[in-house]
Amino acid sequence: MKYTIIILSVSLLFSSCQSKTNSQSKINVGGPCEGCEAILEYGDKKLTPIDTLPAFNEYEPKLKITGTVFEKDGKTPANNIILYIYHTNRDGIYEKKGNETGWGKRHGYIRGWVKTEADGKYTFYTFRPAAYPNGREAEHVHIIAKEPDKNEYYLEDFLFNDDELLTQEKRTRLKNRGGSGIVQPKMENGILTIKRNIVLGLNIPDY
Repeated sequence: MKYTIIILSVSLLFSSCQSKTNSQSKINVGGPCEGCEAILEYGDKKLTPIDTLPAFNEYEPKLKITGTVFEKDGKTPANNIILYIYHTNRDGIYEKKGNETGWGKRHGYIRGWVKTEADGKYTFYTFRPAAYPNGREAEHVHIIAKEPDKNEYYLEDFLFNDDELLTQEKRTRLKNRGGSGIVQPKMENGILTIKRNIVLGLNIPDY
């Protein structure tokens, strides 16, 4: 009995130390981020550098979002980075089908995930969202990043330079997390395209 207690105690101590080591290996950055854990809701989907969001074929104008994710030095392509985006439909609503779970109940079903490879490149195929019905917020696409050794954190939204609602006042208030999110839409190969390179850690608190 005594030996059993000793073995159990050692086992619990080892488990506690291991748990502490694992938690310490994960660096917490970015500050509070409601809903950022939605980036982990891809389930059994195999993530690649390219994803096509639901309703891509349904709505116009179709949109290609592409770029490269770099390490903090702004030069080295970042590998194994998960990016998650979500946005409104053409009515400015986070559209739902009614069977959503988790953060899908808030973010809707128009969302997607990619994971970079050695070249750091990423591409989403979707459509241009609309501003909220109240007309006070500029059109935007939310984006969250997850690095292997850090918690998930949000980046500056994708914002459209030609959007009249994106006033100079709003531009000056942007935090530019991961770099500027303001993009210039251009028609390329028959699809509206926006390009944005992301620098991990740039303007991210506690990074």
